Amino acid sequence: MTTTQTLKFETPDQGEETARADLYGLLATLYSAPPSQDLIVTIASARSEGDGVLQHAWAELVSACRTAQAEEVRDEYETLFIGVGKPEVMLYGSYYLSGFLMEKPLAALRTDLANLGLERDESVPETEDHIAMLCEVMRYLIASNDIGQDSLAGQQAFFANHMQPWLIRLCDAIDAHPSARFYRAVTGLARSFFEVEIQAFDMA
Repeated sequence: MTTTQTLKFETPDQGEETARADLYGLLATLYSAPPSQDLIVTIASARSEGDGVLQHAWAELVSACRTAQAEEVRDEYETLFIGVGKPEVMLYGSYYLSGFLMEKPLAALRTDLANLGLERDESVPETEDHIAMLCEVMRYLIASNDIGQDSLAGQQAFFANHMQPWLIRLCDAIDAHPSARFYRAVTGLARSFFEVEIQAFDMA
């Protein structure tokens, strides 16, 4: 299981499920590592139309990318999510669910991933409860061609068990940090998208 390294934007002939998978993939990419200048430029050149909450959040990220420089974004990422010793903002679910890393929530997640036939790539340093890894799993569940892996019930169960209980707290932590600039725009998109997902799953 690895984080997404490529990005495809929604086009008018793509379905809603493809758009969902793409957005999870984008968030996985942005939270796994600071973006390259090429990716920043790609997002900056994307269309930002529509009046909905999610469309507005996307427009904010597009706007942020139009003035962002990769080196500055890298410094921000390292300040927020790496730091010296303990990161300023944790990106791991176990921290928000139990107060510690490598705790029972991670063990439960690993069990569910094993049942899905997924495991962490040994070259990836982050544990499976990293937000980027979880977004990548959701992308896989939506886009997978494996029988049974792309069911809405499976997506809903994974999201409800391993993401929904703590995602908004993560977004709040990033928004509240004084060093968050580019990643405040990223998180605005993430928050809006996660809230749409929560509402959609509740109605399913």
